[in-house]
Amino acid sequence: MIFDPKRLAQISLITLLILGCLLVVYPFLAAVLFAAVVCITTWPAYAWLHRRLGGRDTLAASVMTLLLMLGMVLPTIFLAAGLGDAVHMLVEKIRPWLNDGIGEPPEWLVHLPLVGQQIGDYWHQLVDSRDEVMNLLRRAYEPARQAALASIGLVGNGILQLVLVIFIGFFLYRDGQSLTEMLGRAARRLGGELGMEMLQLSRATVTGVMIGIVGTALAQAIVALLGFVIAGVPGAILLAMATFFLSMIPVGPPLIWGGAAFWLYEQGEIGWAIFMVVYGVLVISSVDNFVKPILISRSASLPILLIALGVFGGILAFGFIGIFLGPTLLALAHVLFLRWMRQPETDEPSLNL
Repeated sequence: MIFDPKRLAQISLITLLILGCLLVVYPFLAAVLFAAVVCITTWPAYAWLHRRLGGRDTLAASVMTLLLMLGMVLPTIFLAAGLGDAVHMLVEKIRPWLNDGIGEPPEWLVHLPLVGQQIGDYWHQLVDSRDEVMNLLRRAYEPARQAALASIGLVGNGILQLVLVIFIGFFLYRDGQSLTEMLGRAARRLGGELGMEMLQLSRATVTGVMIGIVGTALAQAIVALLGFVIAGVPGAILLAMATFFLSMIPVGPPLIWGGAAFWLYEQGEIGWAIFMVVYGVLVISSVDNFVKPILISRSASLPILLIALGVFGGILAFGFIGIFLGPTLLALAHVLFLRWMRQPETDEPSLNL
């Protein structure tokens, strides 16, 4: 092999250029990927709007981004404002416990069959050791307050990220046709027919996962809104919006309908509180088990474990938009891996025993 300094210099320059580009784009990589996911999922709607507006790319992209702004950013702003009010109310609700103690156990709790007496006795033990309980509550009060404020900060950060996503989405919509042709040529050059097949498979997977996650969240939000309205819980629309976002987290919806049930109990509405718990367990939290597999299986099959890991890992890696981006990336890798495993192994070595 002959050493060629000129070729080595060319390779080094290209490598440095690629690394420099990655460093520049890295802070916006999550937003770019999520914008691509959103645009791929909503492309049929954009194509219909594009035809209605006479094929004007810039106008159609502007209208589409405005619709995304109204559908994604505006509800998130209301949610952040509502969370701020909820944290303030929760702090005011807990503060009397810190000053006056937890008081006597509720009558209905003491009269529960089989376990009521034991619960009442344990409650009185806590009341007798008031100083210890108060110290425990005071130690837990500030971390809980900080966690609640951090959740508001997460939503606020999510608003900024969503604005950036929609801004990038405008250009992806406007130049989407040319970008699609460029990706097709690149896939054909790199992998031939297999590359094109993988590109189509990637698009179907992204669409399927997004429809499954968002569709399930929307279904849970709708049934939750119905339950909140029936039980007379105030701020039903805001709570339904919170259910929509938190339904993408496996333990999210019980935090909402459980809080609504606790509020009903505090208001003396024991029957409606029980209804809210039963409705939350049997209806709100059960929708996920029926709707998500149906929606995702239409174009992609993703294990529930990967969805859960994708949500939590996506939040840790990318922040708020990781709720959507994490499961999508894992689903894409999962489907591509299965597709690769099904390829014929023409050069498989034989094993003789």
